[in-house]
Amino acid sequence: MNGFLKTKAVLVTGGAGFIGSHTVVELLQENETVVVIDNLSNAASDANNLPPAISRIKSIVTSSQAKNLHFIKGGYGDKSMLDKVFKKYNIQAVIHFGGFKAVGESKQLPLMYYRNNVAETLNLIKAMNEHNVKNMIFSSSATVYSEGPPEDLPLVEESPLGNCTCPYASTKLFIENILRDVTMSDDGWKVMALRYFNPVGAHKSGKIGEDPKGIPNNLMPYIAQVAVGRRKHLNVFGNDYPTIDGTGVRDYVHVVDVAKGHTAALHALDAMKSGFRAYNLGSGRGTSVLEMVQIFSEVSGVEIKTQIKERRPGDVAIFYCDPARAWNELGWKTEKTVHDMCADLWTFQQNNPNGYVSAEYNGKT
Repeated sequence: MNGFLKTKAVLVTGGAGFIGSHTVVELLQENETVVVIDNLSNAASDANNLPPAISRIKSIVTSSQAKNLHFIKGGYGDKSMLDKVFKKYNIQAVIHFGGFKAVGESKQLPLMYYRNNVAETLNLIKAMNEHNVKNMIFSSSATVYSEGPPEDLPLVEESPLGNCTCPYASTKLFIENILRDVTMSDDGWKVMALRYFNPVGAHKSGKIGEDPKGIPNNLMPYIAQVAVGRRKHLNVFGNDYPTIDGTGVRDYVHVVDVAKGHTAALHALDAMKSGFRAYNLGSGRGTSVLEMVQIFSEVSGVEIKTQIKERRPGDVAIFYCDPARAWNELGWKTEKTVHDMCADLWTFQQNNPNGYVSAEYNGKT
């Protein structure tokens, strides 16, 4: 490289996705050099052959920060491509978001999920090992926890794991176990697994947010699509739970707070000697389905029509965490409220009533 050292960089797999894109913004704003790998299996491309989220990230950060963003279209388990990436860039750590994440789809296509999420992650780990890049932050999930009785709440990192209710959750737990075993076999490895609860919201600019493909699987994007007129009503599954209003209670956390959890973990990784450590990323508070509907209605000024349906198999009444470890060890805690989550999501949905699909991103600039 003409006598110059390569600039240190962070490799982000799945960086064009919902949480990944918001994390890339935070990394760039901390003046990190970021290399994003994404196969765009859930994203369109714009006139410049970039996923919309990447183009919009560049418009959110400063021009000098945008120059530090490098995008590569490809699969994170592609050994040949990974070799080229590790040789070209001075990768210091990997933030691994890549993977399929639809709970329902994973039940219908379990082998696809195990192949894509687990087998491809093994390829990534092998490539990292060969290139002596042994720092990883893994995008895990609260679904790795066994769903026990209410008295077991709030969930802490030592709460029982397993008894997963879908293949998606199983893949997250399998990968955690693989990474833990890797760190036990080689004390050069440092891994943090961040277990998200319910990330929602969008960037305050309204430029990037959650853009689900097809019918949303999660509550908040569905509510937003009802508000903007894309859906007629919201199905509420169960109104007879032992909760404040009979509907399910979950731990919601703003996606920007989740993104900042990754930058906090990246800083803490420097001080970590070796090993595997898991962290809950949640608010530590529960909000019911109907409470979220009410707050979103207040923020948007739109009535959210609902229809009560029977409970779904496997759903629990209440599910929330204790995020104290993240605060004590990473210096991270949530800053944004449920109102902020709804307001920012509504801004994104208004700006993108059909998601990222628009004339701008069909090559008709």
